[in-house]
Amino acid sequence: MGTGERDQEAHVSEGTTGAGGTGEAGGTTGAADAESRGTPTSSPRTLAEALRSRPDASLAALLRARPDLLTPVPNDLTQLATRAGTRASVVRALERLDRFALQTAQALAVAPDPAPYPVLLALLAGDEGDTAVESALPGALAGLREQALVWGSDERLRLVRTARELLAPSPTHPSPTGLGPTVAEATAGMSPGRVQEILRAAGLPATHDPVSAVAALTSLFTDRARMSALLDTAPPEALAVLDRLVWGPPYGEVSADPAPPVRWLRDHGLLLPTSARTVVLPREVALHLRAGRAHRAPEPVAPAVAPAKEYRPQVVDSAAAGQALTALTMVEDLLAEWNEGGPAVLRAGGLSVRDLKRTAAALDTTEQAAAFWLELAYAAGLLASDGEADERYAPTPAYDGWLDLPPAERWSRLAAAWLTATRTPGLVGGQDARARTLAALGPDLDRSPAPEVRHRVLTLLARLPEGTAPDPETLLARLRWEHPTRTGPEDLRPRLAQWTLTEAELLGVTGRGALAAHGRALLATGGDAPSRTDAAPLLGLAAAAALAPHLPEPVDHVLLQADLTAVAPGPLRRPLAATLNVLADIESKGGATVYRFTPASVRRALDAGQAASDLHAFLAAHSTTPVPQPLSYLIDDVARRHGHLRVGAASAYVRCDDDALLDEIVADKRSAGLRLRRLAPTVLAAQADPAALLEGLRAMGYAPAAESAEGDVVITRADTRRTPPRTAPAPVPEGPPLPDETLLGAAVRAIRAGDEAATVVRKEQPHTAPAEPGGLPRTTAAETLATVQAAVMTGSALWIGYVNADGAASQRVIAPVRVEGGFVTAYDHTADEVRTYPLHRITGVAELADDPA
Repeated sequence: MGTGERDQEAHVSEGTTGAGGTGEAGGTTGAADAESRGTPTSSPRTLAEALRSRPDASLAALLRARPDLLTPVPNDLTQLATRAGTRASVVRALERLDRFALQTAQALAVAPDPAPYPVLLALLAGDEGDTAVESALPGALAGLREQALVWGSDERLRLVRTARELLAPSPTHPSPTGLGPTVAEATAGMSPGRVQEILRAAGLPATHDPVSAVAALTSLFTDRARMSALLDTAPPEALAVLDRLVWGPPYGEVSADPAPPVRWLRDHGLLLPTSARTVVLPREVALHLRAGRAHRAPEPVAPAVAPAKEYRPQVVDSAAAGQALTALTMVEDLLAEWNEGGPAVLRAGGLSVRDLKRTAAALDTTEQAAAFWLELAYAAGLLASDGEADERYAPTPAYDGWLDLPPAERWSRLAAAWLTATRTPGLVGGQDARARTLAALGPDLDRSPAPEVRHRVLTLLARLPEGTAPDPETLLARLRWEHPTRTGPEDLRPRLAQWTLTEAELLGVTGRGALAAHGRALLATGGDAPSRTDAAPLLGLAAAAALAPHLPEPVDHVLLQADLTAVAPGPLRRPLAATLNVLADIESKGGATVYRFTPASVRRALDAGQAASDLHAFLAAHSTTPVPQPLSYLIDDVARRHGHLRVGAASAYVRCDDDALLDEIVADKRSAGLRLRRLAPTVLAAQADPAALLEGLRAMGYAPAAESAEGDVVITRADTRRTPPRTAPAPVPEGPPLPDETLLGAAVRAIRAGDEAATVVRKEQPHTAPAEPGGLPRTTAAETLATVQAAVMTGSALWIGYVNADGAASQRVIAPVRVEGGFVTAYDHTADEVRTYPLHRITGVAELADDPA
């Protein structure tokens, strides 16, 4: 950012801050700034001065807490202060405050500016005091100072002006404190005669000065003894009116001829008119009636998450591990269902409602749970659209690699993707702002707070004793305390928290509502990583190790039964499961999986290139019981008929060495739709395409095989449809990413150097007009060259103005090393590196003043 732009920001942020203070973002230059640096005052005069007095660690903490201030890196501390006071940045910072820190800021917004610490404490603790508030207030105030929302010493605490404007009460934006304007604010437009009447009614001596009259009235309302005496003379009905207004809203409507109690309050200044029909309770009166409290119920301590049930940790881990296996099965079944190509992609993106219903029926689950499994596979990069003209969903090549991993590692990939994803399956079926239904896998399901909420919910669960399930209501209450400004009818965070609890149970991160050991390992490995978009591959390594002991070892055998079923007593090894899924249909799942052999399933295995002898050998090798005779007969019978008919492309044809069988097909009434005609004794031609002809003949009870153009049998496999290589969808971050320590250190050094360039005291150059505050130095080309050459010989530093190739102006502090060929090579203190600058782009130079110390 150039000097002109920075000056414009400083100008926008300038203004009075009470008691004759300067603008909070404004920085001073010249002798005044040198004086402020050379002799530190007890309280800074501006926010820039407050930041300038901070150590580097404190500046880094500010940039870490408010990363939006780093985009781009400010040129100096004045620009940092200006940016920290902008409305968008302040709103974002206020949204990150917990309830008590926000209550502290709200109390400062209704306190005098500046406010001593005892005044702030009294507003929060009240006249009677509150030990919890007294203990928590220093920490809350330190947090507000760290985020540059509050600055100044304890004797002169100041809330950043933008925050005061957002939090201070006004008729259009009532304060959460329920307080109204001060006496001075409420009487600003009142006639002097009316103010004198109020003074006489309150028993105060009249004055000729409106300012002293308002001061006298304010003094009365803030004097506990005199105020109590005045209220003792009020009619009981008048006190009832005050009770209705004391905790807000402080405004009330009155008629042209108000009732006697209201008239008494208005005459004595306890209610002040804001319009012909509206009165307001002054802030000082409300605080007296509240015993000094700005809030009805300060909440200095975060509500605890209460336990609901307790289980043995082993029970929780076992339940979660069982659900983790179910999660793997759900994802595998989903993608196996779409192995040959899934449903079409809607024109607007996503899955249609009908296809979601079909998917839920295929998985034997609810539509909401099906949406979760779809989004989980999509977030893990296992599912995507193929990008073809007739766009459809299909597994990605990464799915095959995922299948080869051990079960614990496969689960950890899913859990890590879930923890960091901004995709929110709970929104599926709802409506967006345009009343359009949100579709699963659609483009409008990203919600930036989702990873943070998931991470926070799991963190709160991890703080409970092992095996303890939380009370959901207390968990939501804790989250509302941590983010009070986001609560409301439109707030998504409570719903995100509820969905997190449900999804964590579905995924096996929790068991019976309590965080499992592998869930704790997942959280410990992640740390703050959910805020980073590249964190998913780093998560779950320890979680996989923690989960593995709780998973049953895969088995390599099944139990064949005479009713054409096979029972898998546990999870099967991958090659066995893959072959068995082709050879048989899954009939039921659970602790043991039941497979059923049918003519269609056996034909499917034969279509995949298996021979009858291969199937007999496979079953004999993997069954702990003898192969039942009915199953052997089924395989031999289907194999005997398989491929006896051959279907190829004519449009389509059928050929068979047995012409009697072809006669049978032509005579069958069910073949009329295929429009068959005989071309030769062993060949039939059809008007249908080969795929329809295959399906038609199979529906008639035959077992035809597809034939290639060369006359070979076409082998069909269930895993041939894959999308091109796809990367998992990147999470949509909420605001700028959190900076790492390297970036923070470099940013702090750059800001310090830029601040030195902006505030350094320059020597006056002969025959050169002094630079305006914040402006660039101006010297002739000859003077610039001579000064730079002299600095090379003496090793001194210079302050320069520089305009880059894009026309952006900046000011820098450099130590010239060499001058040649129209360029100066120097160590740039602003950038903390050696750079080379063209002399013709330097607007001017000035020597730095000697340090008075």
